[in-house]
Amino acid sequence: MSIRHLDSLFSPRSVAVIGASDRLHSVGHTVWSNLTAGYKGELHAVNIDPMALGGKPVFPDLQALAAQCGKGPELAVICTPATAVPGLIAELGALGTRAAVVISAGLTPTQKQAMLEAARPYTLRILGPNSIGLLVPHLGLNASFAPADAAPGQLAFVSQSGSIMSGMLDWANSRGIGFSHFLSLGEQADVDFGDVLDFLASDPRTRAILLYIESIESARKFMSAARAAARNKPVIVIKAGQSVLGQQAAASHTGAMAGSDAVFDAAISRAGMLRVHTLLQLFSSAELLARFRDNRSEKLIVLTNGGGAGVIAADAAANAGIELAELEPGLVEQLDALLPANWSHGNPVDIVGDAPPQRYLDALQLLLKQRDSAVLFVQAPTAIVSSTEIAQTLLPLASQRPSRVLASWLGSGMVSEARRLCRQAGIPDYNTPEEAVRAFSFLRQYHRHQAELMETPSADPLGSKPDLARMRELVDFVLADERDVLTEPESKELLRLAGVPVTPTRVVPPEPEAAVYAAETVGYPVVIKILSPDILHKSDVGGVRLNLHGASEVMAAAQAMLQRVAERQPDARIEGFTVQPMVQQSHSHELIVGASVDPQFGPVILFGAGGVSVEVVADHALALPPLNTSLARSLIGRTRIAKLLQGYREVPAADHDAIVHVLLAVSQLLADIPEIAELDINPLMVNHEGALALDARVRLSRAKPAGASNFAIRAYPRHLIETLPWEQGGTLTLRPIRPEDEARHLDFFHKLDPEDVRMRMFSARRSLEHTELARLTQIDYEREMAFLATITNAEGVEETIGSVRGISDPNNDEAEFAVIVRSDVKGRHLGWILMDKLIRYLRANGTQRVVGTILKENAGMLDLARSLGFVITRYPEDPDLRWAELPLQAEQTPSA
Repeated sequence: MSIRHLDSLFSPRSVAVIGASDRLHSVGHTVWSNLTAGYKGELHAVNIDPMALGGKPVFPDLQALAAQCGKGPELAVICTPATAVPGLIAELGALGTRAAVVISAGLTPTQKQAMLEAARPYTLRILGPNSIGLLVPHLGLNASFAPADAAPGQLAFVSQSGSIMSGMLDWANSRGIGFSHFLSLGEQADVDFGDVLDFLASDPRTRAILLYIESIESARKFMSAARAAARNKPVIVIKAGQSVLGQQAAASHTGAMAGSDAVFDAAISRAGMLRVHTLLQLFSSAELLARFRDNRSEKLIVLTNGGGAGVIAADAAANAGIELAELEPGLVEQLDALLPANWSHGNPVDIVGDAPPQRYLDALQLLLKQRDSAVLFVQAPTAIVSSTEIAQTLLPLASQRPSRVLASWLGSGMVSEARRLCRQAGIPDYNTPEEAVRAFSFLRQYHRHQAELMETPSADPLGSKPDLARMRELVDFVLADERDVLTEPESKELLRLAGVPVTPTRVVPPEPEAAVYAAETVGYPVVIKILSPDILHKSDVGGVRLNLHGASEVMAAAQAMLQRVAERQPDARIEGFTVQPMVQQSHSHELIVGASVDPQFGPVILFGAGGVSVEVVADHALALPPLNTSLARSLIGRTRIAKLLQGYREVPAADHDAIVHVLLAVSQLLADIPEIAELDINPLMVNHEGALALDARVRLSRAKPAGASNFAIRAYPRHLIETLPWEQGGTLTLRPIRPEDEARHLDFFHKLDPEDVRMRMFSARRSLEHTELARLTQIDYEREMAFLATITNAEGVEETIGSVRGISDPNNDEAEFAVIVRSDVKGRHLGWILMDKLIRYLRANGTQRVVGTILKENAGMLDLARSLGFVITRYPEDPDLRWAELPLQAEQTPSA
């Protein structure tokens, strides 16, 4: 992540157009015209051909421009042939230019690489190539060849497609929608979605960020930036391309079902963003989220003057899964006293077509008293009273904050002024009730994504430690055997070592007599399956027989199986049979748990309804690892079978803890064994007593596509756990914080002395809200680190006695530290130990310096900082604070 010099891209003090032209309809002419129309900074034109451009001098080259101006431009817009671009970038960098928009298209891979190498010594940032450009309306900056300008506003639009950008600009202008930033990324040779998200996340002019995405080049960078941005403001995404071409070649059920578009959905949800599917939805949801973001209403009340309009709104709500609120009894009585006798007496609230403006106002005042609901106002125009008059009457109430009113004025010309008044007052307005309901459903979906991000996970309910050494040994054995597919017994053994319960399995030669002998040993009833490296799905060739009760049945089944396989797949190598006990669980469900590797987002986990009909039923959901208990439960809940797992009639609820444990074990397995390319557990048999893997398949790849390093979201960095001797023969553990630490962290906070809290937080605090704790414990290890110091108390329970945190800027230039130790262990060098741990981590991570603010009266912290090599100076903005700074990439050797 880097936002270095992006301020020069988005708010330059000087701009040069290289390739500016007087030739009408050329790119150079259009860019120059767009810039001269509104940009107030220094503007220069460069073209090797002599020409006049509106009285402005045209420099023949960059050296002439620099000689005249004393320096190069802060931003360059390049509209030249592709062959000239690398040389221009090198020249611009040497002149001090900080950023360039490369509109030129058609750069070969060699030219593109040369361009990047020319920019690197100067950290010159490049937007493009093949970019339409960018617009920053509040600066009058239109450094693009877009066909129109953009109005100032509070939405940022970032597009990977130039054509979509142009069309979107025209559409938005027709609806009066304004922007803080509007840009086309082009080929993303340098500046990409992650960089722009980091910049816009902290931009005060941007209330919501809209993305048009075709593909993601760096999934981890994108996810890290997206998660950070989505915590600050709504991020809404529309993605092109929902094709599933290529999935047919996958060797597993999971590989076939985990299409790239479904994986993208999982990524968007995990980051807390919102995905929409049309350009209209993009803006309608953005408008509502920007104005309704703090509205947590889950239900709707429809207020209308027409029964038909109310029914349309109610149907739309039902289709979107939105509940119409039941009117509170007291509210119904008040409405009875206010409205005509023939009002609807329910929700939708139909106040009858002849309603005067005051009736609308009185009804809305009453309905807003029901605090759990938003109100959708739907008005059909009548000849009795104008829609404009109704709007003027309602606006003072409807526009009050926090917003809880949406409007839909039915019609066109007769309601145009009412719509204009609503939009001017900041009330979300929609052409139809269906549009309004759809936008509200996006609002609810957004809030649910955000709530999931803040959920506190518990520890693994059935936690078991994987046997990593034996797992590694098994995988190495298979690879040494020149195989990439594990046999069923090997797959089950790998899962067992990872902590997944599996059925015991016997492997015998491909002889019916051997199968009978194994069955006698295992005990009836049994299951026999064909064992072949060439058969992907055994059921498809008759290679599975269930519930065999005696030797004769096993003998007949084995003979028939060999014959069927010979007929249906004669080239298959038959290595034998597997024999296992027939699991007969009452009230059981067949599930599938799997994993595959997406080309963009890396490893992905699948959960859903399993069995032989898994693709036909197509009931599954996806999630990106690493998982925790909350994420695992959310994954389960996104499937249809989740309702059956809750129990029904005489069927008890399935053991959800057991399912969660399997999902967590698979997540950890993907982190531990990077060679895993595909994994299927199908079926995973689950009932109220637990979960058991009956069949499994694992495919490996020497390319190591899995592993924690390939996760789109950085996994828990277990390698940073460190243990040290502590008092009285005990052990002190230094480890990264994790989401499951929330309750422990709150207990730690409550045991701090109030004065220590004031020294750390610069104010008196005796409590922390859940949202604060979630932000402290659910961190993105890609850009933040927090270490806990923990001990095991006399009851054998882990407790926190100290914490240190470092938050890096997107450029990784600077990390701000914060440290605190429990009051009863002060004076034992724990603060030094924690700070030393953080400093070592940041130095290894390439951070340039660590800084912090300290109260001038906090003598202990100031002494600690000095002992670690920090330079202490006065904080320029507050005389009561001191600034501590430690360079990290120079040699520093702290001493206690």
